[in-house]
Amino acid sequence: MANFSYTARDAQGAAIHGELEGASERLVAEQLLRTGMTPVTIRPAVAAASGERKRAWRLARHKVSLEEIVMLARQLRTLTRAGVPILRGLQGLAETTDNALLGDTLRDVHRQLQGGRELHAALAQHPRVFTPLFIALVRVGENTGKLDEAFGHLADYLEVEKQTRERIASAVRYPIVVLFAIVVALTIMNIWVIPTFASAFARFDAELPLMTRLLMGSSAFFMQYWPWMLATLLLGGFAFRRWTRSVNGEVAWSGFLLRAPLFGGIVRKAVLGRFAQSMALTIRSGVPLIHALTVVAGVVDNAYVSEKVRSMRSGIEKGDSVSRTAAATGLFTPLVLQMLAVGEETGALDQLLEETASHYQAEVEFELKRLGDAIEPILITVIGILVAVLALGVFLPLWDLSAAARG
Repeated sequence: MANFSYTARDAQGAAIHGELEGASERLVAEQLLRTGMTPVTIRPAVAAASGERKRAWRLARHKVSLEEIVMLARQLRTLTRAGVPILRGLQGLAETTDNALLGDTLRDVHRQLQGGRELHAALAQHPRVFTPLFIALVRVGENTGKLDEAFGHLADYLEVEKQTRERIASAVRYPIVVLFAIVVALTIMNIWVIPTFASAFARFDAELPLMTRLLMGSSAFFMQYWPWMLATLLLGGFAFRRWTRSVNGEVAWSGFLLRAPLFGGIVRKAVLGRFAQSMALTIRSGVPLIHALTVVAGVVDNAYVSEKVRSMRSGIEKGDSVSRTAAATGLFTPLVLQMLAVGEETGALDQLLEETASHYQAEVEFELKRLGDAIEPILITVIGILVAVLALGVFLPLWDLSAAARG
């Protein structure tokens, strides 16, 4: 089907402009009439293609943060609960937001709703902004007439997700800053500090200590081959990024992150907590179990776990239970599997998944504290070794030269 741009009049006679999909101009006119609008002009939407490409390129530089999506869900819940028409609410939110991409998205959703498209279908046209979970819950809210509850569930879920991400970012910020400082310090030492001492020591015809020779050798190697080292680093990073974006590479890398030393346990529990929270939310909102697994597979943010969730969906489609398919993935602990089995038997799977998510969130918070306690002595040890190597390499020859001068 093609896109058609139209001009129509609503019941009050106000002019409305927008675009609508349809097989022909006649079918588009029928869609407009069914929504209470009188078509004035209907033309194929082909003239603004170059302008759309320029606008898409401009908006590609923007992104919508999770905090903005949380605020949007809360605002939409308040508006729908107060009985404000969704069209008027979207128009007001599009005019007040400071994010260019979000404002353009809301205006496009507004145009599609005017053209007769359902809200969840309009949101699905913007996967950069709205996740499959967001779209699925909005669809359930539309079908059940409880759109305000759907937005409320989404706001609560996204708020928990935002807090979890902030805790993880706060825990890794300190070691990243320290590692960056170490790299900068090593670069300064190899470019300016060590060559200065090397030129001073070269004026003395004396054998230098081993530590000093190692420092001078590493500095000379760095000064001579740094362009090749930088090129290798950039090419390696580019190749690694290409590999992780491939299907097999993304799955392999995601699986490694779950088993990585120090932080692998945190990643595993955070991802499984997101899975349990998403499943509880979709089931409680009335999404069928098979469709819920499909939606959750797209929001767990880990390709390896997504693959396992899709295997769970295949097992359930064949008539197996949730607990047995979850056990076959090898991801969950016996405690979680037992809770899933109890949830199936009692019909309270959403409540048990909610408790599972709370359990994982508490575990993630505890593991983050342990990570900080484990990384800090490692970083202090690394810094101490670097300082000791630099001190010995610089001051040992000075002591030898001063002793030779006195002797």
